[in-house]
Amino acid sequence: MEWKLFADLAEVAGGRTVRVSAGPGDTVGDALDDLLEARPALRDRVLEDGELADHINLLRNGTNVLHQDGLETELESGDELALFPPVSGGSEGSRRS
Repeated sequence: MEWKLFADLAEVAGGRTVRVSAGPGDTVGDALDDLLEARPALRDRVLEDGELADHINLLRNGTNVLHQDGLETELESGDELALFPPVSGGSEGSRRS
């Protein structure tokens, strides 16, 4: 399974993608544990009091896991996992690529 990391999370992790050992039948929480074990510097940025921080968006196949079964959401073959930090404001021009 592979995580895609965005913005400062990619900087903290040292890359935009991180492969973990979790796979089909495991949970999103298992994959998150694997990610934080592989990239411990992310822990303080992603967790608050041992739980996923409210401001972090954790997506499975483009859908926030909070709209599924949370960290207990079961992984399936081909799933894409992504972590996004909060989106910051700015002028319209500064958000264009």
